[in-house]
Amino acid sequence: MTGIVNTAQAEAWNGYEGEHWATNADRYDAVNSGFNHYLLDQVGLTDRVLDIGCGNGQLTRLAATRARSVTGVDLSGPMLATARARAAESPNVTFEQGDAQVHPFPDGGFDLAVSRFGVMFFADPVAAFANIHRALSAGGRLAFLCMTALSGTDLGRLFGAMAPYLPQPTGPDGSGPTSFADPDRTKAVLTEAGFEDVTCTHVEADQVWGHDVPDAAKFIAGWGPVRHHLGLVDPKTAAEATGALTAALEEFAKPDAVRLRGTAWLVTGRRS
Repeated sequence: MTGIVNTAQAEAWNGYEGEHWATNADRYDAVNSGFNHYLLDQVGLTDRVLDIGCGNGQLTRLAATRARSVTGVDLSGPMLATARARAAESPNVTFEQGDAQVHPFPDGGFDLAVSRFGVMFFADPVAAFANIHRALSAGGRLAFLCMTALSGTDLGRLFGAMAPYLPQPTGPDGSGPTSFADPDRTKAVLTEAGFEDVTCTHVEADQVWGHDVPDAAKFIAGWGPVRHHLGLVDPKTAAEATGALTAALEEFAKPDAVRLRGTAWLVTGRRS
């Protein structure tokens, strides 16, 4: 990689977190792919697209079927290895390992920057989006998905069930994965970074977390933030938290899968 300023995230995504996402690429796509169309609808045939926090590359590959070229950038070596292998037959796709906050993108090299839940962890979000703004052509567009506040959501109910035993695994709303849960803050960050016409639209999609309740509970317990907090408590408390999670998942069990209704902000902006 070139420069990195987000060292804690680099360690996580090149350690257990990245390995877990790479090993379970299809499962994480089942969680998030219902949101793909919100971003793919932004892609035009002549666009040069930048996919920020591309992960295992599903959105990158799909965008490449609609765009002139697509470049995916991510901190995670394990996920980029998966992404490259799966895009081997896509000649207009390239991947780069780097920190989007400081990565030396070509000035004006892209017409559209997209991200599926990959922009919430910047150490300095204004600097990161200013760097992305610089990488866009005149009139270039930005479109990304980020988590809403967890209160009142299906995922929030699961975390609430574990709350007597664990702190909220994602941290308080407004930090970590929910760092852009407040649209006013999001608009302020992007405006300071140079973007115009910033909008935040609430969107929803089904998320498949497992084929049955035990499978979903095991997968969620292995998800980085939850696994980390389970490791901070004694085995008895961890078992109680996992039991509460399993019980809470029962209401979301369908005949074919465990499905939660996911919520997100679709954020768009433009370089003047």
